[in-house]
Amino acid sequence: MIQALPEGVRVRLLHSVYGDPRAAAELVALLSDRQSAGLDPLPTEPALLAPQLLRALRAEIRSLPDDTRLLLLLAAADQYPVTTHAFSRAVTAARLDTRPLERAESAGVAHFGTGGVVFRDTWTRIAAYESGSPADRRDVHRLLARVLHGDGESPRRSWHRGAGALGPSARLVAELRGAADKARRTGQPALARALLERAATLCPDPAERSRLVTRAAADAWQAGDGDRARRLVADGTADDALSGLFALRSGNATEAFDALLGAVAHRARTGGRNDSPEGEGTPGDSSCGEGARSDSSDEERAPRDSSGGTPGDSSDGDVTSGDRWASFDPAAHLLARATEAAVYTGDLRRCREAARVGERLGVASPGTLGGLAAAFEGRYEDARDLLQAAAGRCGPGGDPTLLVHAGIAALMLGDHTRAATATLRAAASARARGAAGVQAQAMEFRAYADFWTGRPQAGRAAATEALHQAYATGQDNGACHLQAALAMFAAITGDADVCRERAAAARSYALARGLGLPAALAQWALAFLDLTDGRFAGAAARLRALAGFGPGHGHRAIRHLATPHYVEAAVRTGDTRIARAAHADYHRWATVVRSPDDLALSARCRALLAPGEEAVEHYRAALALHARGTRDFERARTELLFGSALRRLRHRTEARDRLHSALEAFDHFGAPHCAARARAELRALGAPAAPTHSADPATRLTAQQLLVARMVAEGATNREIAARLALSPRTIDHHLRGVFTRLGIRSRIDLVRLIAGSEVP
Repeated sequence: MIQALPEGVRVRLLHSVYGDPRAAAELVALLSDRQSAGLDPLPTEPALLAPQLLRALRAEIRSLPDDTRLLLLLAAADQYPVTTHAFSRAVTAARLDTRPLERAESAGVAHFGTGGVVFRDTWTRIAAYESGSPADRRDVHRLLARVLHGDGESPRRSWHRGAGALGPSARLVAELRGAADKARRTGQPALARALLERAATLCPDPAERSRLVTRAAADAWQAGDGDRARRLVADGTADDALSGLFALRSGNATEAFDALLGAVAHRARTGGRNDSPEGEGTPGDSSCGEGARSDSSDEERAPRDSSGGTPGDSSDGDVTSGDRWASFDPAAHLLARATEAAVYTGDLRRCREAARVGERLGVASPGTLGGLAAAFEGRYEDARDLLQAAAGRCGPGGDPTLLVHAGIAALMLGDHTRAATATLRAAASARARGAAGVQAQAMEFRAYADFWTGRPQAGRAAATEALHQAYATGQDNGACHLQAALAMFAAITGDADVCRERAAAARSYALARGLGLPAALAQWALAFLDLTDGRFAGAAARLRALAGFGPGHGHRAIRHLATPHYVEAAVRTGDTRIARAAHADYHRWATVVRSPDDLALSARCRALLAPGEEAVEHYRAALALHARGTRDFERARTELLFGSALRRLRHRTEARDRLHSALEAFDHFGAPHCAARARAELRALGAPAAPTHSADPATRLTAQQLLVARMVAEGATNREIAARLALSPRTIDHHLRGVFTRLGIRSRIDLVRLIAGSEVP
């Protein structure tokens, strides 16, 4: 039944039940139609996730002696739902005898070692905690609170103090809120969320309780727990900022933009007194009461980043004061999110609107906002200056939002090395801050740098991992973008079925939510597949349609990036009039930004549009520019086109050299369909080509086929492989048939022998 669920729901469901197949099977049967469709959040409380399993495990725990159950309760409280690593200290402080744990070990429930108590599985640990009486739970929490007094342990001590409380307490609420602020500043949003949820249960003031729940939802989202975040605000307590963030990551991008821009205006009017929805509070606003400040002597030891600052501040050694908008100004942080919504929609009008609002309110906007607006309006010099300033803010240890924007700006400028650096640093910075969701977002834009720089297989692997993370954290919009990226990787490596399946999934989802960026990228992937397979009319038609799509269905940045491919397809079909106009605009941008790669592709377009011998010098110019750039895959395609032109002009020697060079590159990149075109050109030239097959299966399969072959050799079933690769079982079956055909074998046993014999890594 779980395989029938949408991919995102399936991943989140398995994540929510800790990967336990028993709990997964039970939860599937309990889901509502809206939950099964991904429209409503999944349950988050254990009793609602797998009640029957939990009931059986609690009965197993209760069959043990009382002293054994007490020790298991203490161990479980030390690990769930907040890990504190204080069990041994608590046992020593209370002078407890640990020998009764032997009964738990003989029953197979848990065992006691030097590292503490290790439960059989997560659900057994939850059952051990929930089998205790409320009074016993309070007692063990108080015991754990007494022994937590080391450096950095005050937030966890506060958690246990709150869990041991008998009833509402304004003093404990203030302490817990202050502890949450400390946890957030040290990159622990999940702990901050738990502290605020506990504070909300103890808060006697309904208005303050609502604020605590909203703040807890923001921390849950920051930590990557999308279902919990949405459940916490299910009663309508979310403000525009939080609603906009939810919509940006998993809803309608246009609605996200409107909500986030409204939140920008509100924060600007209030001077940023409210907390930012992603944990970036204003300086000096600890948002904690007097009770929390009384605990301030217990300093937190914040992890240091590579530049000497803490993950929560902007003390980076190489970041100028102009870069501090993302950490210091909540309104500016929200404007950055509104910019991202505009980027996803591809709506020029909204880019302009955001820029005007930021200027009117005096909110420092990210350079990408003005740069994109200027680029879309054709003010290329202004766009270049703004984007270069934004791309330059990619030093180590910076704010992850700032780094993502630096990566986007670098991509627009054609600087793929800087884009890769910025997005990798964004992911690392997000990881240090516990911001699981931002890690996946950074990899969305990293994928563009991987497309053309000779890393399609590594990029595909990274994008697949990011796709799983995006789904697990409830970021279906980001997952859609990654699906489109994976369609492009499949187009590059010649996996036609995967390309079409990924592109169809991405476009279906994107068009329903106004996500012009992934919709356009998926369309480009299909066009590129047509182009490299020689279906020039189909490629030209797709790319022509891409130019006509409006916001939410297409994207001007993708249309611009695809121009060299459109020119190639249009020339092959004899439609050069529009191709010349498209090339003229592309060349103007390349000339302004001076990107060697863009200039190389512009020269290639000029060569395609030129007659006879005139094209040769343009191809030479293109290859000279490629030598200074990073788009190695496109360099190989330029050599292929040049070699083909030289063959037709009867320059046989140079044609052979160019075609062999292209063939070698395509084999290295794992692009067999492109390699086949190079071989066909060499055959037409009458020159020997490299052999189509070799003894090594790794050289005879596409990247996806090789991955499937390895999994089969490890004993995985088609359905298991489909789940791991986020593909349909039908597609896996198709890949496996292709593997058998290419390797000349008939069974899985033959495949196991061949893979083992070749020692494929």
